[in-house]
Amino acid sequence: MSHHARIRQITDDDWGGIAALESRAYAALGLSEEPAALRSRGHASPDTCFVLDLPHGLAGYLLALPYPMFHYPDLVRAEGLAAGHAEGPAAGSFVPSRNLHLHDLVIAEPLRGRGLAGRLLRHLTATARAGGYEQLSLVAVAGSGTFWGAHGFVRHPGVVPPGEYGGQAVYMSRPVRGDRTAAPKPAGATSHGPAPHHHEGE
Repeated sequence: MSHHARIRQITDDDWGGIAALESRAYAALGLSEEPAALRSRGHASPDTCFVLDLPHGLAGYLLALPYPMFHYPDLVRAEGLAAGHAEGPAAGSFVPSRNLHLHDLVIAEPLRGRGLAGRLLRHLTATARAGGYEQLSLVAVAGSGTFWGAHGFVRHPGVVPPGEYGGQAVYMSRPVRGDRTAAPKPAGATSHGPAPHHHEGE
């Protein structure tokens, strides 16, 4: 049934389902965000945030927003209130950046392993290319760096302080061009099996 999933932009009616998926992916890791913080990321850059829609509900979602390279959202603060990571860009008023930060990608657990995370990533890459972005970045959590490495992301150790996104967090990036999103799929990633903050899952 996953082949019926449709990628579209987020609407206000989606946020309850997004918050539920996010909580199931991250609460046990201690990385779950408040619904208002999640919503602020989507409202800050609606053209780069998407859901995977099935007839019976959401199959997953992706949140991405412009951030300067080597900066990333504060998990406990909404956009416009974050201090120290990227000067807290307010919704619709970002610090100019050619880097698009993939903050979160979650696939519903029963639908993982079907290539849906790759579909969302390819859609984001095409969107970033059309929008003139040069880099994609993310913070891989819970050991999901292997997943992202298979999709062309390179590690930048030491960017994320220990404990801020969990003990195994690592900042990663890759060029928008030279796309490698058709790389072999890992067993799972939640992001996050868990994936970037990335919460992903393949």
